[in-house]
Amino acid sequence: MAADDFDVFNADNSNANEASLRMVSANAVGNEPVSDEELRPHILGGFIGQPRLKAQLQLFLDAARKRDVPPDHILLAGPPGLGKTTLAMIVANELGVPIRVTSGPAIQHAGDLASILSSLDAGEVLFIDEIHRLPRAAEELLYIAMEDFRVDVMVGKGPGASSIPLTLPRFTVIGATTREGMLPSPLRARFGFTAHLDFYPTGELEKLIERSSGVLGIDLAEGAAHQLARRSRGTPRIANRLLRRVRDWAIVHDLDIVEPEDVKEALALYQIDTEGLDRLDIAVLNAIIRNFNGGPVGLNNLSAMVGEEAETVETVCEPYLVREGFMMRTPKGRVATAKAWEHLGLTPPDGDPSDVSKLF
Repeated sequence: MAADDFDVFNADNSNANEASLRMVSANAVGNEPVSDEELRPHILGGFIGQPRLKAQLQLFLDAARKRDVPPDHILLAGPPGLGKTTLAMIVANELGVPIRVTSGPAIQHAGDLASILSSLDAGEVLFIDEIHRLPRAAEELLYIAMEDFRVDVMVGKGPGASSIPLTLPRFTVIGATTREGMLPSPLRARFGFTAHLDFYPTGELEKLIERSSGVLGIDLAEGAAHQLARRSRGTPRIANRLLRRVRDWAIVHDLDIVEPEDVKEALALYQIDTEGLDRLDIAVLNAIIRNFNGGPVGLNNLSAMVGEEAETVETVCEPYLVREGFMMRTPKGRVATAKAWEHLGLTPPDGDPSDVSKLF
């Protein structure tokens, strides 16, 4: 670049003071976003909910610390958004060791897993999210590593190939899965402690929302946290997401304190009703009731009616609708219950629409 060009290039900064040219800080200032990491507790005592699981895990970790050895491998199982990743981070923090994070889909070959395992230090935690999606070859490698703390590395190809065993330091694998039934029995048997996370009751979600509102700097009036908890589908991740949307509403409307009515108005804008049902949930119930007279209706017909993929309806909508009693799965298809009719402000037909005896 010529000297004249360089002068032109820097012309916009010619009158800038020194402070304006400094590197900005990485720390959040004012209303800058707070990451999910900052909303997560770092110690087991700060983890809200799952009291029985916390007591079991606390005993498990205390025993390992007293024995001065890395704890057995841990399997965390449960629906998405209940805190499996948070618990894995807490375990590493409680033990005072580093944590290596990966996921089943990210490991394409056994060699990928071997390189991770061979780089682990003594006592380190290896967290594998969605562990049920590990490739078969990587699973078999993990069996030996978890039980015997060694990996066999193949050198060469063909008749001249040889296996070199590498001894690994003792470490702890924490596996997280949303589908425990998909884990092979040999892999599941190698976990010394299995923790099952359950959906949160409204009271525990209220406590979690109050804690998160303090981190985000949101002043919730009495009853506002309850309104949020009712709509959070028993899931902390959803509760924190809805809290952020309420924060946006408060900022735009210049609210110092968020009242329960503000929560209702904010979430009504996002089409989330008092039971936590969103646009797609309501569309599914409307299709079953209005278009198919309450059912039964097949999944493909139902998904075509609401304009979504069948897998989306089956994995996103149905679990919550079935769990909350709005819908039933029957051999002939999906059926809306009396609760679904009443929720939509409709009168159910004579008899119980969820009586499946007539469907067999």
